[in-house]
Amino acid sequence: MPELPEVETTRRGIAAALVDRRVDELLIRERRLRWPVPAGIEAALRGRRVRAVERRAKYLLLRFDTGTAIVHLGMSGSLRVLAQDSPPRRHDHWDLVLEDGVRIRYHDPRRFGSLLFTADDPADHPLIAGLGPEPLSEAFDADHLFRATRRREVAIKVLLMNARIVVGVGNIYANEALFRAGVHPALAAGRLTRAGAAALAAAVKTVLAEAIRIGGTTLRDYVGTTGELGSFRQELAVYERAGAPCRRCRTPIRRGLLGQRSTYWCPRCQRR
Repeated sequence: MPELPEVETTRRGIAAALVDRRVDELLIRERRLRWPVPAGIEAALRGRRVRAVERRAKYLLLRFDTGTAIVHLGMSGSLRVLAQDSPPRRHDHWDLVLEDGVRIRYHDPRRFGSLLFTADDPADHPLIAGLGPEPLSEAFDADHLFRATRRREVAIKVLLMNARIVVGVGNIYANEALFRAGVHPALAAGRLTRAGAAALAAAVKTVLAEAIRIGGTTLRDYVGTTGELGSFRQELAVYERAGAPCRRCRTPIRRGLLGQRSTYWCPRCQRR
């Protein structure tokens, strides 16, 4: 599933093509996504100029004077910037056609993504209103994380992936941040020390910033807006490395399940 670095990489890739361009047409080939593409969205976007392309958590926000298109990539979705029309492939579900002929094309084999529209402030949309702070913002820091963990028995990795605590920290980057901070993923959140919270908050920021800088992580489906693969896979220290030697101490990486998600850690390096 595309996580925050992949969504931010996508945002940057489409923003250059979209901002201040007029939409000539929205072509929808398949409305049956995670939620049905709303009737009337074509008319709402046609002839409108894109004012900004923003991101909130894993949602892309395409802002127009009349409202905001809310795009989610789901588990296997991607957006491509095409300089001209080309025959759609299987699972190419919609095109946003711009005045200069450029197309933003949405591809999603599993159809778990979404395309919605709101005329109101997207911050008030039910999908967005209850979300926690952005991990790269000042609102997410050691104090926030420490307060959020008090009296919580849930494993720290599960809490870190709770979007009401902090958004966008999916499975890949939760594993990697916990390794960098030296925190065992199964540690009860309430037992995280203040020093551990400081190390973990800093590790989250560092891992996400590094992943964004090199275009995210491609494991299976994800590609960037020009079809490029995310390069952060080569930097992964623990994720999907079960049995391989730890890059720090050479101890074999272990794998288990937490919250029904594959979890990887070094039993020697992660002892907090």
